[in-house]
Amino acid sequence: MPDPTPSAAAAYMQAVRERLDAIAAAEMDTVLRCAESIAGAIQRGGMLYLFGTGHSHMLAEEGHFRAGGLAAVCPILASGLMLHESADVSGLLERTPGVASSILTRYQPQPGDVMMIFSNSGINMAPVEMAQRAKALGLTVIAVVSRAYAESIPTGPAGVKLAEAADLTLDNHGLPGDALVPVGDDLRAGPLSTIAGAFLLNAVLVEAAARLQARGLTPPVIVSINMPGAADHNAELIARYAPRNPHI
Repeated sequence: MPDPTPSAAAAYMQAVRERLDAIAAAEMDTVLRCAESIAGAIQRGGMLYLFGTGHSHMLAEEGHFRAGGLAAVCPILASGLMLHESADVSGLLERTPGVASSILTRYQPQPGDVMMIFSNSGINMAPVEMAQRAKALGLTVIAVVSRAYAESIPTGPAGVKLAEAADLTLDNHGLPGDALVPVGDDLRAGPLSTIAGAFLLNAVLVEAAARLQARGLTPPVIVSINMPGAADHNAELIARYAPRNPHI
């Protein structure tokens, strides 16, 4: 028979629902402003770049050529900053000066493009440096952070926090340390940042697509390959955006 006692799994699901509701209530104005920046960039032939280190790199991949997403989105990916080669090395690299600038040269973003940077703590060197470099190149920079986390810890070696280096900031409403559910003395489990980051990213992209459509433009929405007509539809998007996205 089912266990009648409240479960930690249920507590986690409830906590996530509450945080997503808080995001929807508090972040909508900024979501709309971010979407307008992105819609304007795409209308002018520009791109949205996505960057994150550690687990945040998954949010860069979340926006990359997926069904229901936008083809004008390019992830900035460097395997050393992910986790599959070495979590320890990744942690060291994201705190190393010069890494972000070196990675960005591969992508050659243009003035008027937009970059969204995901960093839960908002203090590590690579995300802050990426924001600073992108702004110097004429991009609009959007940060996605946990304000509560960032405000609870000292500024890192960059000298500023990501939210201070960005033009617009979305709060994922996470707790310091990311985990939501107490599971013992001083221990919590159940991270929020990936779920909340994807929630915010896709809300922004949906709004950007709708704004393009309202302007009489066909938004560059990718169609699931299993849908009728998807191959021809997506082939046109690939031809259009492959020159600016090395991962297509």
